[in-house]
Amino acid sequence: MRAALGLARRGLGNVWPNPAVGCILMRDGRVAGRGWTQPGGRPHAEAEALGRAGQNARGATAYITLEPCSHQGQTAPCVEALLAAGIARAVIACQDPDPRVSGRGITRLGDGGVEVTTGPCAAEAEEVNAGFFLRVRANRPLVTLKVATSLDGRIALHDGESKWITGETARAWAHRLRACHDAVMVGIGTALADDPKLTCRLPGLAHRSPVRVVVDSRLRLPLSSQVVAGAREPPTWLITRSDGDERRRRAYAKRGVEVIAIDADDHLPMLKVVQELGRRGVTRLLVEGGSQIAAALLRQGLVDRLAWFRAPRLIGGDGVAAAAAFGVDRLEDMARFERISVVRAGEDILETYRRKPTGG
Repeated sequence: MRAALGLARRGLGNVWPNPAVGCILMRDGRVAGRGWTQPGGRPHAEAEALGRAGQNARGATAYITLEPCSHQGQTAPCVEALLAAGIARAVIACQDPDPRVSGRGITRLGDGGVEVTTGPCAAEAEEVNAGFFLRVRANRPLVTLKVATSLDGRIALHDGESKWITGETARAWAHRLRACHDAVMVGIGTALADDPKLTCRLPGLAHRSPVRVVVDSRLRLPLSSQVVAGAREPPTWLITRSDGDERRRRAYAKRGVEVIAIDADDHLPMLKVVQELGRRGVTRLLVEGGSQIAAALLRQGLVDRLAWFRAPRLIGGDGVAAAAAFGVDRLEDMARFERISVVRAGEDILETYRRKPTGG
């Protein structure tokens, strides 16, 4: 099952709005076929594994990281394909929360004479597809806030200079993070200060660049900016207020930017922003700054994961904090996270955190 989970991870950032699934078919102690969800979400992992196994699928055990689909979508149900192939047993890590599937796939396999085991590596499987699960259950993607700071939590000098606090290895890892997320988002402050491309520029992974999202309530993003200049590949989405200047919106659209209007007063509510992204199928959102958008997300409890790159340098109190003030008046109101891992990234370190449940 852990090998199947490794296959599933290959699809992260490349299969939305579908989940990233892995499948391995075992027969007579050998791998008969293996597959993972393909770009765009299809073919599904089970179909890929069955296609590679051919006749060797008959009598095999299928190790699948998520309950096989049982409904007719753009492809035939994977459950029916598994039954038609004649598998003898299915080991399924976790149940699909999608109400069109939830439990039905497992039941259909059992009714079709397949021995079904559920639960192995369930927690790991749920973590792989945490974004898909969250979109189904809460109508929004999993939000990962990525920050690169000095030891004292500063993302820039007092004048905004921030290139580069962390080293080359950390920056390469940040590009790898982009490759495994569906979308990357920044606020207008970061867009104006840094004029980022927001693409994945690792060798061989340029095609894995995520959708680029800029939150800009007053349409200040320059038409000459890099995300506008290359707006069609990868796509650029500009989220703004619904009462924005129509001529300005047409100018963005002419250059290939998709303008997404949200009803709001002055500041765009982050819950509406991430829910709109979820409605569009985004399951994994990487937020790269700046301090204002980080504070807005933290204030509303919308940061699910932290990817914190920390450089062995100090800037001091006049530097820009990783998050602006977000209304913590009591210690019990702090945003709380649990550390998942700490790894070296060249001379820097990467700390990864998971948000603790309320009251945790």
